[in-house]
Amino acid sequence: MKKKVIIIGGGLGGMSAAIRLAVDNYEVTILEKGKRLGGKLNSHCGQGYTFDTGPSILTMPWVLEHLFLNANRKLSDYITIKRIEPQKKTFFEDGTSINLTSDLPEMINQLQSLCKEDASELFNYLHYCNKMYDYHLKSTYKKSIEGIQDLRSILSVKDMLSMDPMKTMNQSTKKFFKNKKIQQLFNYLIMQSGSSPYQAPASLSQFAHIHLGLGIYYVEGGMFKIAEALSKILHELQVNIHLNSKVKRIVSHNSHAQAIELENGRLFEADIVVSNLEAVPTYNTLLNNHPITPEENNEQEKFSPTVSGLLLLLGVNKSYSHLAHHNFFFSESQKKEFQQIFTEGIPATDPTIYVGISAKTDPNQAPIGKENLYVLTHVPSLKKGETWAEKKDEYRHIILNKLERMGIEGLKENIEYEYTLTPNDYQQDYGANGGSLYGVVSDRKKNGGFKIPSRSKLLKNLYFVGRSTHPGGGIPMVTLSGQLTADLILKQDIKYNKEIG
Repeated sequence: MKKKVIIIGGGLGGMSAAIRLAVDNYEVTILEKGKRLGGKLNSHCGQGYTFDTGPSILTMPWVLEHLFLNANRKLSDYITIKRIEPQKKTFFEDGTSINLTSDLPEMINQLQSLCKEDASELFNYLHYCNKMYDYHLKSTYKKSIEGIQDLRSILSVKDMLSMDPMKTMNQSTKKFFKNKKIQQLFNYLIMQSGSSPYQAPASLSQFAHIHLGLGIYYVEGGMFKIAEALSKILHELQVNIHLNSKVKRIVSHNSHAQAIELENGRLFEADIVVSNLEAVPTYNTLLNNHPITPEENNEQEKFSPTVSGLLLLLGVNKSYSHLAHHNFFFSESQKKEFQQIFTEGIPATDPTIYVGISAKTDPNQAPIGKENLYVLTHVPSLKKGETWAEKKDEYRHIILNKLERMGIEGLKENIEYEYTLTPNDYQQDYGANGGSLYGVVSDRKKNGGFKIPSRSKLLKNLYFVGRSTHPGGGIPMVTLSGQLTADLILKQDIKYNKEIG
């Protein structure tokens, strides 16, 4: 008889795990509270404009390719991905602009205009970042890892020391570059994981290799096409999918999950439960009747939520020829910005602003002669009871004024469509802890850069997938979380079958 797996939430991690387990002959059911699968990987339309509402950049496409191959399918049969060049256009307050590009001779030319000494260090820096990526490739991207002991079982002592465990990402960046703008350019890549370069471990310098070495990509028709493709495979594999099905609680006895109860009272029996809801909200809302030990509470405190975001989706009656698909408008003082967000817990007075315009690559995303601006500003995760209802308009004013000051002329007067998502929306709609965009913050001192373990320490047959668990946030990491958690489930079942053999 097939084992029954119930997956709470149909986000990218949940869908990834469902595909892997369905291929391996489990009876899989997804319970999704929304009207469609995808979670934060979603889209929004209005007045002829189409916007992604979640991730806007695809990296490490090999992760998706591996998932599809595991299901005996080809990624290219379901979606079309395009490499983006230049990857990002960055703007500074003094008028300096740098294009982040995989064209390394061009990259060196740009850095030389700022600091010849730093330009000569680019290849050494990228070699360093490549090594960091390789260490992750043979460890954290290969299996589910809970902490330092698991890492020691994979990597040699020499490799682990080469990962610069005593340094932060900012310290590793400063080792190669002296110019503040160049430091800011590469340090900010850490925001792909929603963490601070002043706190995150040096090994996350790998993001420079992921961008410049492997490239960044866009999915034709919008990033939500990934969710649609995975949904199609789930149906082909006959996975049971229940939409508009909000989970009330995990029914447990002693140290096992027995069933899932929906808010309408319906019960789904389970041999294995996989939560695509973040781990902390799972414990606090779905297992709030189950006793949690002080040790487990202390464990949860290690894993603070990453930044959240204020997202403005703007349909603009104008085309800005000087902008690229991905644009970053940097703060004047990166140190002050991260100090305010991560240490003081307040929105930055001078924030870095990301503006994505998918219509630059995909003209069908906006009416002719117009553009769809995805304007994201990172803000601290929510404190208990905090709301953005009253302050979102004030911060919107700060954001739009800065963008106009830094070269997007006439922005406010040309907005003809607008939709806003606040940290409260991310918390309410997706169960994100504190409205977190990327799950758990990577902090060298607090958690060593590790995420919440994929297997629950509270219930033996409860597992986690998604941005809060290993290996973290972003499309490739969340997809990997589903695959690695599924591998962990398979391994535990093989071990159990041998024991009862």
